[in-house]
Amino acid sequence: MSIGTPEMDDGMFERFATEAGLIIASIEYRLAPEHPYPIPLEDCYTGLVWLANNAKRLGFDENQIAIGGASAGGNLAISTALMARDKGGPNIFFQMPLCPMLNYKNNAPANEEFTEDAIPFSWNREANAFAWNQYLGNLERDKVPYYASPALAEDLRGLPKTYIAVGELDVFRDENLDFVMRLCQAAVDVEFHLYHGVFHGFEQYGLPSTKKVIDEYVR
Repeated sequence: MSIGTPEMDDGMFERFATEAGLIIASIEYRLAPEHPYPIPLEDCYTGLVWLANNAKRLGFDENQIAIGGASAGGNLAISTALMARDKGGPNIFFQMPLCPMLNYKNNAPANEEFTEDAIPFSWNREANAFAWNQYLGNLERDKVPYYASPALAEDLRGLPKTYIAVGELDVFRDENLDFVMRLCQAAVDVEFHLYHGVFHGFEQYGLPSTKKVIDEYVR
C-alpha cells in the first residue's frame, strides 16, 4: 500500500500480452501514507471506469475486462470488484488476486507464525501491521469498511469468477484460505492454488519453482 511502481511487474505483463493476447492497463494508484484509504481504491475504480468507457477506442470488448494484482494489489482488485458489483458496473468477468492482503486484523494463525524473527527476508506480521496502519491512517479500527479490508465482506455473491493463489509459507495464507471457502459458499466460480514451500513475494527471487508458477498464471 505504500511501496512499488506500475512497472515492477512488466515482465509478467508482457507474457500476459503476448501469450494470452491481452491489452494490459496498470493503474498507478497513489500510495499511503500520504494517500490513505480510500484514495488508492478510488484510483483503481476510476481506472476501471475509464477503461470500460474507452473500450471501443482501445480495441477490446468492455464485457471482457479482467482485473488482478498481487499482495496490496490483490486487495485493491477484490475491493474494486466489490465496488463495481455494488455500483452496478463496470462489468468484470474475471479477477486474479494473487496472495491478496485481506484482513487488517492481522490475527490469523499464519500471522502469528510468520513473524519478523521467523522470516526476516519476506513479508511478515510486523511489516503487515505497518502497512495496514499506513493504509488505514486515522480510520477508526472498529469502523473499517469491507472496501478497505475485503475479509470483512459478509456477502461475496455476484463477484466475478476468480483465480487466487498463495504460498504455503505466506503470512496471508489463512486469510486467503478463508476467503476462498467463502467464495465457494457464495457460488462464485473459483480456482485456488496453494504453492508448497514458498513465501510471500517468492516470484521475485528467481527460485526453481518461480517459472512453474508464472507459467500457471499465464495459463
